[in-house]
Amino acid sequence: MESVFGLNRKRILVIGGGQGMGEATVLLLAKLGANVAVLDLDGERAERVATAAREHGCEALALAADVMDEAALVAAIDRADRELGPLDGMATIVGMAGWAPLVEMTTEMWDRDHARNLRYFFVAAREVGKRLLDRGAPGSIVGVASVDAFRGAANHAAYGAAKAGLVNLVKTMAVEWSGRGVRANIVAPGGIVTPRIPCTDPEAERRSMQMLPMQRRGTVDDIAKAVCFFLSEMSPYVTGQALAVDGGFCAAGVFANKPIVKTGETIGVT
Repeated sequence: MESVFGLNRKRILVIGGGQGMGEATVLLLAKLGANVAVLDLDGERAERVATAAREHGCEALALAADVMDEAALVAAIDRADRELGPLDGMATIVGMAGWAPLVEMTTEMWDRDHARNLRYFFVAAREVGKRLLDRGAPGSIVGVASVDAFRGAANHAAYGAAKAGLVNLVKTMAVEWSGRGVRANIVAPGGIVTPRIPCTDPEAERRSMQMLPMQRRGTVDDIAKAVCFFLSEMSPYVTGQALAVDGGFCAAGVFANKPIVKTGETIGVT
């Protein structure tokens, strides 16, 4: 498996690696032979995940920094590049939505959502991209957006606009950097069970998921596998793309609001 994915001893930075999708990504990278730098706001979380990664025989460095603080983020990336070794790739898995109708959304809410979903990714990707280009080394950068990048984001417009910005930004990175071996792509999750969005009522969950083609919410492992695909040598000719990992939500479109029916049944549409 290590030879198939080409990640053995590759040095990968995972921003937001202390829990959820980030933790799953770190552990899968470790299983595939990569060395990992785990960056999280909470240093104890980062160290816990780094310790678990080391159990797979890899090197793992725990880092703590607030991605909203540009100087701290740049310093953490510099440390990862210096102490783990020159970085070969990066995945960023930090994001959060503020909720309010547009007419009630303040500019502070707008700016905060753009800072914690788009601005920090620009800073991190710029720093890692610069190091790869200066070395003349190939590499892969992966951001995590949301299916809200592709559709209206009612009551969380700032988040949706920021995630759409991520999709556009990696396209520009692909245009500017791919000729020199640096790829950039986006994974766009749908409804995923995470520590912040747990499954608290299995029966209610089952009923609501009947409207989704795959009839289940995704797991953090589903996202980790997509991120590792983009980081690996399984996608050497893929750049500037956004992959929806959403159980068919985007494919269903408006029909995601209708229950799945068996052959021979009909649904009245008004």
